[in-house]
Amino acid sequence: MAQQHLDPTDPTAGTAPTGDALAGYLRAQATEFLRALRLHRETGSGPNGTAEAVDAARALRRSVRRISGSLHTFRPLLETDWSESLRPELAWLSGTLSMEHAYAARLDRLLLALHRLSGAAVFPAQSAGGPAPAARSDLTSAERGNLTVGAAKAGALLERQLTLARTRAHSTALQALGSSRFHAVADKVAVLASEVPLTPTAAGADLSPLATAAQERLTDAVTGLPLVTAGHPYNAEALIHGLSPDPAPHPQDAPWHQVRLLLRLHRYSREVLLGDTALVDVRLLDAGQALDRHRDASEAAAAAASAARTPRIAPATAYALGVLHADQRHEVEGARFVFQQAWQRQEVRAS
Repeated sequence: MAQQHLDPTDPTAGTAPTGDALAGYLRAQATEFLRALRLHRETGSGPNGTAEAVDAARALRRSVRRISGSLHTFRPLLETDWSESLRPELAWLSGTLSMEHAYAARLDRLLLALHRLSGAAVFPAQSAGGPAPAARSDLTSAERGNLTVGAAKAGALLERQLTLARTRAHSTALQALGSSRFHAVADKVAVLASEVPLTPTAAGADLSPLATAAQERLTDAVTGLPLVTAGHPYNAEALIHGLSPDPAPHPQDAPWHQVRLLLRLHRYSREVLLGDTALVDVRLLDAGQALDRHRDASEAAAAAASAARTPRIAPATAYALGVLHADQRHEVEGARFVFQQAWQRQEVRAS
């Protein structure tokens, strides 16, 4: 059972929030969407966008995720045809807008990791970012020497591949924002800013049971995670997938990604119920950040493995990419360990 003073579904905590609160939340998020869209159009759309354009794209994704998440959690209170037609379109838009940022962040993560592991500048642009993190001490001098030989070429290969992917993602996002499909979504969100299609009985309906159901889905998913394994900072079994010819995602990662999505839905439901009075739940924040790190490291490891499968690369380059892959899988296990620590603190305090 969660802490009473943090549980928005606690009937003793005051007047239960109703569908009117949901309508207000959705109107506010729709307004944020329209504001971010206007800013995005005003700040330009070049491949090297300004900080304002990046912020606008982030705000767009933020509002889209919250609208979509709320439609999912509270769908019994919304007109079925409307919500079920809008949700997949919001998922498409969120995914399309997120890819450019994801590729850029992945490249930064991998280049910095190569720098840290080899103790050498693997890409000239990285040297301007301040002092490099200390190289890992668990590599011998010979291993680090071998890694340094291949690190520069590995970094250059990753830079080519991920920059190309980022450029394509940028073009795809621009095409999406100019498409009739996007304009149809924007029109629906614009209507949502003034009118929320609730069911006839939703205005006075209690939101707490639906929010509780979202929390229970999260709790059940966490229960299914191997938290005993995650209680150790390193799980050697996670490297078995390694650099195998199978390009499929790591089989251990999917349940953790699902928990990340359910945690996000739980956070959004708290925002709906508590509104501006919601206090930041540090435990949820720490757990969410750990799962974000888990996702980032998992995808970075996959990118390193994919690069290592490039035909006819030098053995030293393949070696560097293999070390990089192992390092990112180590980061995955570290993130699981941090999540486990945050979640266990939550259970202790709630008991």
